[in-house]
Order: sequence, then C-alpha cells, then structure tokens
Amino acid sequence: MQRYFVDPARMSETAVTLTGEDARHLGSVMRAKPGDTFIACDGRGRDALAQIRSIDRDAIVADIIRELPIAAEMAWRVTVAQSLPKGDKLETVIQKGTEAGAYAFQPFLSRRTVVQYDERKEAKRLDRWRKIAKEAAEQSHRSRVPDVRPVTAWGSLIRQFADYDLVLLCYEEEGRAGSGLRRTLSEFRGRLAAESPAVLLLVGPEGGFAPEEAEEAAAAGALPVGLGKRILRTETAALYALACIGYESGELGGEFDA
Repeated sequence: MQRYFVDPARMSETAVTLTGEDARHLGSVMRAKPGDTFIACDGRGRDALAQIRSIDRDAIVADIIRELPIAAEMAWRVTVAQSLPKGDKLETVIQKGTEAGAYAFQPFLSRRTVVQYDERKEAKRLDRWRKIAKEAAEQSHRSRVPDVRPVTAWGSLIRQFADYDLVLLCYEEEGRAGSGLRRTLSEFRGRLAAESPAVLLLVGPEGGFAPEEAEEAAAAGALPVGLGKRILRTETAALYALACIGYESGELGGEFDA
C-alpha cells in the first residue's frame, strides 16, 4: 500500500489532504480513484489509513479510517554526523541510513574534508538531501522522516555532545587497538536508563579524523570506537555502525541477557 508523508497541518483527526508531487503520483501514476486507500504519515510518528474521497489535479482529499500502530522506528535515536564526503556519497548515506533507521543526519566540516564547501549552494543541496530522506522513509515504511540538518563546523558539532546520551567517534586507530564498537554498545546497554536514548555517531571524511580531532572529541565526552580490522569507506562506515547499533538495541528481535 502506498505511503505518503503529509504536513501535519493537512492531517486532522478525521481527514487528510495530499498536494503537489504526492497528489500527482497517487492520482496519475498510481491511477488511484475514490474509495481507494493509502497510508498517511505526519512525519512525527502518527500513521493512519486513509480512504480517498475526491481527486483533483493537484489535491487528493481522504477520510481517515483508523490510526495505525507504529512499528518501524529504531528504539535508539541515532543521529549520523557525517563529515562532507566527495561527490554524491552523502546522498547514499542519507538514503541508506534512512532505510537502516537513522533518526537524523548532521553533515559537518572537519580538518580533512576534501570537498569544497559552497555556502551559496547549501539551500539547494539541503532541499535535495531532505527529499531523498523523505522518499527513503516512504519506501522503507518509516513513521517519521529523519531530520537532515544544515552543514555545521566541527567546533559547533562538539558543543552539541551534551545533548546526547552517547557519542561515538568512528576512529580507525581504535580498530587497530582492539577497542571495538561491540563492547562499547554492550556496556552502554547494560547501564541504560532511558528507553529511547539519543546517540550521536561521528564519521570522518575520506581521510578519516585527524589525531587532534579525536583528542578534542574524547575530551568533550565522545568514545572513540573501531569498526573492525578492515578500513571502510566513509559512506560505508555510517551504515555499518548503524547496523551494529540496530542489532545491539534489539532491532532484530530476541531478548538480551541482563
């Protein structure tokens, strides 16, 4: 069944209105007609089954039949902080990271960032990144669209550490030293107080984090962790770590020992 994210202002307790590209897709591409149903999501964790009442060229009005349970969100709210990579690699991280359950994305600039950041193009790129997150959330049947935040500087990112229950710095030197992500996550889960902790995952650019950045992050409370004995590409590291976090948080089912 088709799923669409709707501005909460267009989704009341009893009705929902699709507009723009979503309305054209459902009406023209999917050839929907009155009486057909779809799933409407407000992007904040509310899903509802809706039945089409009327179809116009740029708007579809539907009645909400019933509320649906939320079952597709990861228990741990993981924000992926990704240093800007070259080309369209960040688009891959956002698309696949959304499918994997990321709560939000925070692009940032670090010492070894290779790409030339153009602030004048930021708004256009941010719109594209957010569109990718929305489409990936619909495809993967998420109940919310991950927030894709504007690019920030390394210093500003460090000041955000206090907003999180756990800050993880993916650092290849820790992988060589044997300080892996698995142990860190297991220890964190063992002392977990909140049911839905906020986790910040820091991933460096193509050249990784500079030693001084790792020291600054650790001094601010981040835990440097390795992702195994192999060197991963920057666009692979975030997805690999997300899968590990999803497993450790119980995403794949089963019970953990106390």
